[in-house]
Amino acid sequence: MATPHDNAVLQAIFNPNTPFGEIPDLHQEEDLTDDDGLFDPSLLTQVKQLELQGVSAAESGDTRTASQCFDQAIQLLPERPSAYNNRAQTRRLQGDTAGAILDLERAIALSGGTGRSACQALVQRGLLFRLGNQTEEARQDFTRAAALGSKFAQQQAVLLNPYAALCNRMLSEVINKLRNPNVTEMK
Repeated sequence: MATPHDNAVLQAIFNPNTPFGEIPDLHQEEDLTDDDGLFDPSLLTQVKQLELQGVSAAESGDTRTASQCFDQAIQLLPERPSAYNNRAQTRRLQGDTAGAILDLERAIALSGGTGRSACQALVQRGLLFRLGNQTEEARQDFTRAAALGSKFAQQQAVLLNPYAALCNRMLSEVINKLRNPNVTEMK
């Protein structure tokens, strides 16, 4: 029986350039929290409810309603990073990568680069950078998120290491040759 780590390695070998999809540990629960004690409890309750509504709307494909919920949450508590993370995901779904990156940068700044929101924002921004072929920026974000405890980010940082990428490519070629021994290479 394959472990989650085995599945992550296989995913990396067979799909080394795919940053999204069914990737083990992508949505792991890190042992991190955000300091919500700084905020008015009644406003915090409202904001968390708006974020839940926004996430639900986004999951059902209603990105317009999701954006409205996250915008309202940000208006109520503009110094809380979580809603920026959520709005960034919605913006990404809407095709607004630049807007998503701005929201993620705001979440990282507001969190001081620590806690759950920072870790999630770094992973999300790293994925967007990776999608945009900004490999060095992606590696930096994944390295920072890994330091905060994200196993997924740690895996991505290793994959973006040039030596690891070369090793993965060579291993993939060997496996392909083993699968198709009768196929001759064309040079």
